[in-house]
Amino acid sequence: MAQVLEFKLPDLGEGLTEAEIVRWLVEVGDVVAIDQPVVEVETAKAMVEVPCPYGGVVTARFGEEGTELPVGAPLLTVAVGAPEGSSGSGEDSGSDLESTGGSGNVLVGYGTGAPAARRRRIRPDRLDRAVTEAPVSGAPLVEAPVVEAPVVKVLVAEASVSEGPVPVVSPLVRRLARQHDIDLRRLAGSGPDGLILRADVDRAIRTAEETATATARVAEAPVQAQVPAAAPNGVAVAVDAERIPLRGVRGAVADKLSRSRTEIPDATCWVDADATELMAVRAAMNAATGPSAGPKVSVLALLARICTAALARFPELNSTVDTEAREIVRLSGVHLGFAAQTERGLVVPVVREAHTRNAESIGAEIARLTELARTGKLSPAQLTGGTFTLNNYGVFGVDGSTPIINHPEAAMLGVGRIMPKPWVHQGELAVRQVVQLSLTFDHRVCDGGTAGGFLRYVADCVEQPAVLLRTL
Repeated sequence: MAQVLEFKLPDLGEGLTEAEIVRWLVEVGDVVAIDQPVVEVETAKAMVEVPCPYGGVVTARFGEEGTELPVGAPLLTVAVGAPEGSSGSGEDSGSDLESTGGSGNVLVGYGTGAPAARRRRIRPDRLDRAVTEAPVSGAPLVEAPVVEAPVVKVLVAEASVSEGPVPVVSPLVRRLARQHDIDLRRLAGSGPDGLILRADVDRAIRTAEETATATARVAEAPVQAQVPAAAPNGVAVAVDAERIPLRGVRGAVADKLSRSRTEIPDATCWVDADATELMAVRAAMNAATGPSAGPKVSVLALLARICTAALARFPELNSTVDTEAREIVRLSGVHLGFAAQTERGLVVPVVREAHTRNAESIGAEIARLTELARTGKLSPAQLTGGTFTLNNYGVFGVDGSTPIINHPEAAMLGVGRIMPKPWVHQGELAVRQVVQLSLTFDHRVCDGGTAGGFLRYVADCVEQPAVLLRTL
């Protein structure tokens, strides 16, 4: 006989507490193998597939595409065991459960390497018979709603509504309710078994705000013009203003940038550089034929190589600050992040061990990570652990910027667009390819002399690429 097991959204790691369902990879009635990906979710760090640790028949799915679920919320239920004809003896049942038991491998974004089984469907009448006969111990059993398959019955333990703890899993939901004085015991959860989700709390907050606004409007004189409602930060907001939740990548970026501005006393210096020689060197490298030919090298790859050389001379900028210990932690290796704009928002993939790579190797890794970023397939590990960031905002057609440091790093080099400008070259006015470079740095790790020395060395390498020959 079959046993119905519930698979919950596992701990996503990297401090993530929730994820949004992007696409279901299985339907109710499908047969899944152990560790087969069943749903694609989007976290604040990446788009990943979640493998199910059980093998059997999918009997229910919880949450539509676009629904945000906290870690620990039910994802789906699986009927584990033979769905039809067996001897029914205790030994057979035990062997069935043992053969289809969970693997325990539920880490998001990583499978066990086992090939995914081909999806096939079970006739609803057989599935119904298998599930309803499944023994479940504990409290009296009730029928729970089953998504997209009315004939399938899932047996779950009856939950107490009047007594016991509030049905909330996510600490984020509890904190959100506490911040807005929402009584969770008065909310009816829309999740499985009455689980209170973030959407329920958001709905209660909006209702409370609308009620407060309506009450204030009634108290005003009837002839008075409608006054925009006041937002929590004191800024007047029109009643019909659109509200966009800060979640996913946008929410993670907002949190990180806010923390950077709060914790890091940053400063910015900048300089214009003649990039004509750098562009000529790149053109020569890419035009090479024969034994010296190789993959095309991008300007970003050359700038990244210049950064690693500069960090070797000024290691103070390849560090972080331990605020608890009140110590500057100088890092031995350079893990170079580069800002990439995608449809999902701004992400910063990391080139590992960049100090050990040449321009060609760095360029190949940047190209690989950029493609993963565009397709939303970067793993959390590929988006964390950077020690210094290179930000090429020149691709947006702008010359300069004062970027916010990527916390907990200590510095970021910004590169504007390279364009023809009047420039004094060898004592004469000429049209040259000019770029503006900016360095935003944490003033706790160094003074302006170090930051200026770093930026001047980068500019010298841009103007005279032969300077790099000293470090090869």
